[in-house]
Amino acid sequence: MRLLLDTNAIIHVRQNWPGFSVRTRELISDPANMVYISSVSAAEIALKVSIGKLDPLPSGLSDVIDLLDGIELSFTVAHAEQLYALPWHHRDPFDRMIIAQALADKLPVVTTDRRFAEYGVQVL
Repeated sequence: MRLLLDTNAIIHVRQNWPGFSVRTRELISDPANMVYISSVSAAEIALKVSIGKLDPLPSGLSDVIDLLDGIELSFTVAHAEQLYALPWHHRDPFDRMIIAQALADKLPVVTTDRRFAEYGVQVL
């Protein structure tokens, strides 16, 4: 199975899984699954750290990618084109970009934000 982690999921993983079900932890930890971490999340985390809304990740986002044996998912022009079709259920630009990636690449998203489902994204 392929999974895309939302930024809040990355932060939860880094904080030792608070709020995640056992099933979700198993899905993310299963070496048979491909875990994608968006470059959009890296930008969102960097911005939140720079304005003091988030403590820095000890070794940066690459530490999380290594921890999960994850795959970096770069934001592409194809993803940006998916943004054109998105209704405005969600105003957060970072979440909208991750939603666009999930839709374009047909990836379920691990997130605590249930508004992702309003876009037809499979939410785990």
